[in-house]
Amino acid sequence: MTAITDIAAVGTWVRDARAIAVLSGAGMSAESGVPTFRDAQTGLWAKFRPEELATEAAFRADPRRVWDWYASRREMMKDVHPNAGHHAIAAFQQRHPGRLTLITQNVDGLHQAAGSVGTLALHGNLFEDIWLDPCMGAPGHGGVCDVSRALPGRPPTCADCSNALRPGVVWFGEMLPAVALAAAEDAAQACDLMLVVGTSGAVYPAAGLAHTARQSGARVVVINPEPTELDSVAHALVRATAAVAMPALLGG
Repeated sequence: MTAITDIAAVGTWVRDARAIAVLSGAGMSAESGVPTFRDAQTGLWAKFRPEELATEAAFRADPRRVWDWYASRREMMKDVHPNAGHHAIAAFQQRHPGRLTLITQNVDGLHQAAGSVGTLALHGNLFEDIWLDPCMGAPGHGGVCDVSRALPGRPPTCADCSNALRPGVVWFGEMLPAVALAAAEDAAQACDLMLVVGTSGAVYPAAGLAHTARQSGARVVVINPEPTELDSVAHALVRATAAVAMPALLGG
């Protein structure tokens, strides 16, 4: 039976674990003050539904509008910094190379800003741009659109074939990045301890990684001040925030 457990008890599991996987969600960044998806739809953007801003179809229909919305989200993040939870994970990775695999549903880039290496960002990164389409093969183009030669604009476009840059996040209706998802599944199967931090457990396939870990024999710990849909999968529940629990568990 799943029990609500104190941090010290889970700390012994951390110390004994050979391979740890951390799956983080929005609650991981809550104490950093990261604006939620809903926050980003206030002001000028309040009249739009997510499907009008966060899909490929929306971008193709009105690339400037979607680009400007993501630019506003990036602006909202300019004064947001990693919290103690992010730093604790990064410090643990530095002290114990190869022992902790970090998987995140967050696009805020705070894990990477804290110094985490090899972060498997299942939903992409708000601060990275990718090309909308494969290279269109303009004469003399060489088969690859060159970001360094992108023409300024809203959005920037390829100087050779007019391909557009788009935010490097996973939009509604898109598949998760195959390489990152495969690596996350491998980590879930190989770990002997999974810490599920700050996620509601409602979004799949990410939430399915906790099921994979448990089925593969790992202990699963849900760290969240509120009940989640993965509580029944967990061996233990820690009712604390990420910024409180992660430094206590990982010694950072």
